[in-house]
Amino acid sequence: MYDTGFGVNSGSTTSDAPAFISADAGVGPALVQLLTTPEIQPGSSPGYQLCKVIYSYHPLGAILADAPIRRAQSKAREISVPTLGEKRLAQQYNDTWNQLGKVGGTTILYNLFSASRIYGIASLAVGEVGRDPATELDVSKLGSRDLFFNILDPLNTAGSLVLNQDPNSEDFLKPKGVVHVNGQTWHPSRLFIKMHEQPLYIDWTSSAFGFVGRSVYQRSLYPLKTFVQSMITDQYVVQKCGLLIYKAESPGNFIDNIMQAFFGAKRSAIKQGVTGQVLSIGVNEEVETLNMQNLHTAYESARTNLLKNIASAAGMPASIIMQETLTEGFGEGTEDANKEIEYLEFIREDMDPAYAFLDAICRRKAWTKEFYDTLAPSGYPEYGEGGFDTALHDWIVKFKATWPNLHSEPESKKVEVEDVQMKSVIAIAEVLLPEVDPETKAKIAGWIADNVNKRDALFAAHLDIEEDKIETFAEESIETERESAQQEKLATSAREPRPFSATA
Repeated sequence: MYDTGFGVNSGSTTSDAPAFISADAGVGPALVQLLTTPEIQPGSSPGYQLCKVIYSYHPLGAILADAPIRRAQSKAREISVPTLGEKRLAQQYNDTWNQLGKVGGTTILYNLFSASRIYGIASLAVGEVGRDPATELDVSKLGSRDLFFNILDPLNTAGSLVLNQDPNSEDFLKPKGVVHVNGQTWHPSRLFIKMHEQPLYIDWTSSAFGFVGRSVYQRSLYPLKTFVQSMITDQYVVQKCGLLIYKAESPGNFIDNIMQAFFGAKRSAIKQGVTGQVLSIGVNEEVETLNMQNLHTAYESARTNLLKNIASAAGMPASIIMQETLTEGFGEGTEDANKEIEYLEFIREDMDPAYAFLDAICRRKAWTKEFYDTLAPSGYPEYGEGGFDTALHDWIVKFKATWPNLHSEPESKKVEVEDVQMKSVIAIAEVLLPEVDPETKAKIAGWIADNVNKRDALFAAHLDIEEDKIETFAEESIETERESAQQEKLATSAREPRPFSATA
């Protein structure tokens, strides 16, 4: 026997009421326990283990926790470093990002955000193999270190992230200071603590063991319980849909063994009959299925309202749950799409600080001194002059990670938009190029190449331009034009007739 923590909490500071089940009960009793717990009422707060059960076994558990994150991360960020060798820098960064923790940075953060939504708080811990996690994380030396990334749930950090309730303190309702994980101290620089929603003053979160954020299941606990009941109703409906109703004539008051055997044989023939066979019944007898027409209308309406209530309680558009469960097909309405995009944009903004934390680590892992030394022999001799520290500072300052638009346009529309943009680029270049010096012409040529390389729908190949050669060529062209003009002027002067006084 062990404490599962299935108890629920209707107050703000009381602990979970424990419930006990057999250790070998298997996965079945988990949802049965959720369904039959009488303490679950509107306003009940789920405990740590109950949140884990909902996520693991409830049909909507993973959808509520993961679907918004999965959609927000559906398109990878666009990495840009607008400086010399941008393509190499971005590629090196992306390769390193995809190898972080052997699963990739996106998956690491996905797990962090998911855990925070399940319990109300979670932590990303950055460790170094062979080094004490109680020491400060030195980002300048990460290039040569073997890193690992752990996602810590509230049970791992229990007692460390309760949060200060003193309103006069600088860390009031803020996760600060060292964190203890199973007795091991972790330095704050190695942790990124993510809360789902902001904490409320003296509002205890049972699932997170502290005065912190709250689980995505907290407000929706009661309708989630009702949804389990609707699953049982589904099973009953499926079982009864195959039921046949045999309307037979009454044999009268006296029924002997012969009559019972006769009606039994008829019922057996109806039960075993299949397509292609012939069944004989009396003129006044009927065989039909159970009529569930009235049940269908009421049940479908209740099921739809139940899903909408769960979505509203979780603070997400109902169309996300509807699409994930396929109850009403895929939402294609403009209004639904706009609401989803607005919600997912908020999710992305909420995820940005965690991405920034991991970006700082990934940049140091990607742009090392060894990588810098490969740039000069690869066609970027300028990097052999300024030094690694100067280049690294320039790369970090110019680093940009941009979320792509969530609204996907058809390919034909992209081509149309990019065609208009390229015409504008060409028009600007035609106006400026004849009027500027060689150095500016080279910069304009580089700007044109950058715009061409961003038009993936128009151009399949990448355009590389060496601005220094264009500047040299422009200077030589100007010098050639000057010499040609001077020679033309001399030739014209030689052809002109001289005055009479000069020939006398």
